[in-house]
Amino acid sequence: MAGKRALVILSKGAEEMETVIPVDIMRRAGITVTVAGLTGKEPVQCSRNVVICPDASLEEASKQGPYDVVLLPGGMPGAQNLAESPAVKEVLKDQDGRKGLIAAICAGPTALLAHGIGYGSTVTTHPAMKEKMMAGDHYKYSEARVQKDGHYITSRGPGTSFEFALTIVEELMGVEVAAQVKAPLVMKD
Repeated sequence: MAGKRALVILSKGAEEMETVIPVDIMRRAGITVTVAGLTGKEPVQCSRNVVICPDASLEEASKQGPYDVVLLPGGMPGAQNLAESPAVKEVLKDQDGRKGLIAAICAGPTALLAHGIGYGSTVTTHPAMKEKMMAGDHYKYSEARVQKDGHYITSRGPGTSFEFALTIVEELMGVEVAAQVKAPLVMKD
């Protein structure tokens, strides 16, 4: 069996923790993660001025698919940039058409809304995005810290990044691998 692969789409203004923590946790689990810069391979300034260097541009990375999971970090204006991108729409539509895992955290799920992904499913977002996400009655809303519905995983914010990432690991690699990755993190139960 070939190894699992993840695509994390990074845009200017993304939330650092919601990007780095899932990347780190997935890599600890043995998932090959590609951090793809929305506008190219140049370093990306995140919402709190941390700079992250993408592995590839989204244009390059999307040609290397398919991926087992496509992940959208939150943060502003990062999530807005994802929501406005035709390239992100194309990647998401392809992933959704294959019933491939789609994961979005904080404001990231608003890009799902913008691109018409996952209508009818139960999602969660950062509390500040609830009203926007629920406009038009396209989704059912959950207050869960991490919400899984079918091949969609959504989460609430920086403080839920570890749980979100471990849920992705559990989905792709199994409960045992997720537990092995979690143990040395010294997380509160």
